[in-house]
Amino acid sequence: MATTTHLMTAEELMRLPDDGLQHELIKGELLTMPPPNPEHGLVMNNVAFLLTAYVRPHHLGKVITGDAGFKLESDPDTVLGPDVAFIRHERIAGISTQYFAGAPDLVVEIRSPGDRRGKVDAKANMWLDAGAASIWLINPKTRTVEVRKADGNKELLTVEDELNGNDIIPGFRCRVAEIFD
Repeated sequence: MATTTHLMTAEELMRLPDDGLQHELIKGELLTMPPPNPEHGLVMNNVAFLLTAYVRPHHLGKVITGDAGFKLESDPDTVLGPDVAFIRHERIAGISTQYFAGAPDLVVEIRSPGDRRGKVDAKANMWLDAGAASIWLINPKTRTVEVRKADGNKELLTVEDELNGNDIIPGFRCRVAEIFD
């Protein structure tokens, strides 16, 4: 006798009760993660602050943090929530009380101590395949930022380097060290 697995939809994900955990949906399968540690929260806050302090006065778009979901695929649904995201001004109309349809222009993911490299790579590829122009993979343990772009280019930055927004956030620059201070 065959068994069937119920694939969850984005709408069902949105109706889950708040249980203090983080949830994502990959091809209809629910993934549950524990809340991040304080270091993760500090790095996330620093990145969001640095980006917002530049993006807002230049009217370039919106910086979104934490629990915002982005619906990347349908039937079966994939909904991911980046640690920090940037959406260009011309795409802001897509922000609503539902999940944002598609990927943000810039995705920032902060590695947790238990994240396996394969899982991080797979998630980065999902974002890029769904239309993100760039992803910053931040590793608090090594104090590095790996920048991956949709064109396949990769760059690993250390605390001595400068991170920039390239053509996604024109003119944005910060020392990598600022992310971890």
